[in-house]
Amino acid sequence: MIGTQGAAIPVLPAAAPTALRSIAPPTRVTGVVIRTARMDDEERVRAFVEGLSRASQALRFFTGLSRPGKGLLRAMIAVDGARDVLLAVDGDERVIGHAMSFTGAGTTEIAVVVADEWQGVGLGSRLVRRLLRRAAARGAETVKMDVMGENRKVLSIVKRWWPDAEMCVASGAVEIAVPIGTFVMA
Repeated sequence: MIGTQGAAIPVLPAAAPTALRSIAPPTRVTGVVIRTARMDDEERVRAFVEGLSRASQALRFFTGLSRPGKGLLRAMIAVDGARDVLLAVDGDERVIGHAMSFTGAGTTEIAVVVADEWQGVGLGSRLVRRLLRRAAARGAETVKMDVMGENRKVLSIVKRWWPDAEMCVASGAVEIAVPIGTFVMA
């Protein structure tokens, strides 16, 4: 779990130009809280999605989004018996990571995206672990995800975490299915 131990790492606003965001990337995850999404998070999630690079938007949503619509935003914060949404927020309550799942019939399907300047420091891994623990507690035994074929970073992580994952290429995406198993306990 991510706590609030240590000093918060300052994060430039999501609207900062990409060149500025790369000046001082975080080197570890501190000062970040992972929490369940709330209905009042809609504008924070909108700012997060709009602040993602076009590449990150395309890898998560399979398209670029200039301004996400209300329907998408509501789906990105909706939590109920089958849907779970986790947000990683910094000390200013800015969303810096988003993970969601839909669980039913022993399977959970997940989708995760992390702000560009926070990628590569373990935040996505922590979101996935927390999401899968919660899904397993609701009875999920298998995790599924669709990953764009060019998303080599995520495909490499999947191969490392789940060497026996079933992968099927369909229309430029890789459909992945794997037992959750002991991964959630790591």
